[in-house]
Order: sequence, then C-alpha cells, then structure tokens
Amino acid sequence: MDTSAPINLRYEDIALGAEFETAVHTVTEADIAVFADVTRDHHPLHVDGAYARSRGFPAVIGHGLFGLSLMEGLKSELKLYEETSVASLGWDEVKFKGPIVAGDSLRVRFRFVEKRPTKNPARGIVVETLDLLNQRDEVVTAARHISLILTRQAGAAAVT
Repeated sequence: MDTSAPINLRYEDIALGAEFETAVHTVTEADIAVFADVTRDHHPLHVDGAYARSRGFPAVIGHGLFGLSLMEGLKSELKLYEETSVASLGWDEVKFKGPIVAGDSLRVRFRFVEKRPTKNPARGIVVETLDLLNQRDEVVTAARHISLILTRQAGAAAVT
C-alpha cells in the first residue's frame, strides 16, 4: 500500500483535461469470491469456474459492480482527495464493456472533464471520466464519476 503523503487536491487545483493513471491490481478468484460474499451475489459466473467456462469465459468473472468498486479503490490509492473529499455524488454512464476475468491485471485511467461551484463556497463539484483497462489495454468498465470536494475557502475557514 502506498504510504506517501496525500496530494489533497482542492476544487481550484482541478485542471480540466488532466489525466491520471493508477497502479495495477491483478484480480484473483479470491477477490471475486470475497466480493460475492459481501454483496450476497453468488451467481455461478462469479464463483464456479466450470460454469463460467461453460458460458465461454476462461475462468470466473468479476461482477460488474466489482469493477466499478475497484475503479474507486485504485483511484483512492492516488490520495488525490484523501482529506478534501466530501462525498461521492454518483456514477453516470456506467458501461460494462468486457469481462473481468480472474488473472486480469487492471488499472484505471481517468481525466477531469468538468467542474462547477456549488451554492456553498467551501465546496465544488468535479466530474471525471474513468476507464478500467486490462493488461491488453482493453476497456472493461467505463464511467463518469461526480465528486464533491473542498475549496481553498474551506481550508482557510478551518485555520481561522
């Protein structure tokens, strides 16, 4: 796990068009099984290798929401908003474009595409587009994420 200091981007620091890429995570059958247990979704595609192979996959496949969750987790390891994130406001345009197979090495590439102030001057809204890519650079999951983050004014108010 990365123990480097957080970057803590604030609303004013967000440069539209800026791109980031995360570290790689290799998905294991155990990762998929734990997600199945937590979500109570034990469909055989996710827990039974023979069944998954009978459906044309080389191994068990991750849930679509596993991929979406992994996108957020990998992105959070960058510590861009470690202490400046207020809330996730939602995910839009989520597309499961390809299977996540046990053994895949996945990473996230994302870009800031939009930002706007809120009524509260201590907070701003930031929109990112994200792609979860496998080891062959194929997009397996794509989405837009909306975040609420602190502004510099919020930081100044905390000091006074």
